Amino acid sequence: MGKLNDLLTLAHRRASDMDLPYAGALTPSEAFEVLKLAPGAKLVDVRTRAELDWVGRVPDAVEIEWQTYPGGQPNPSFVSQLTHQVDKEALVLFLCRSGGRSDGAARLALEAGYTNCYNVLEGFEGDKDARGQRNHIGGWRRAGLPWIQS
Repeated sequence: MGKLNDLLTLAHRRASDMDLPYAGALTPSEAFEVLKLAPGAKLVDVRTRAELDWVGRVPDAVEIEWQTYPGGQPNPSFVSQLTHQVDKEALVLFLCRSGGRSDGAARLALEAGYTNCYNVLEGFEGDKDARGQRNHIGGWRRAGLPWIQS
């Protein structure tokens, strides 16, 4: 329990420093450790179906689109799908491509009554490099964490 508490304390401090309203912000490696150490914790991947199919998936993640594809419209069923698939008492980590949509998902989940929400910084693919390409700077994949290609 000590390592888990240390990770969550770090994530909470980071969220406070970043002025985030939810419980915490984790790097991909920290998020993976939390998932291993916290029974019942859930990783919610909010990328589009197209991203999941074309770029890759995280095994055992709950997949709920934040925005629909094509069109990029907000998913009007996001909260109901989340409520149906993830217990409100669970420790919930949100993941997207680079950390932006997952921030929005964590904020909305907090408003919906999820009090233990965390954003996975850097997302699945990380930030863009100087050439505008992803998967070279940070991210779940770059960290060598488990993922599969469909």
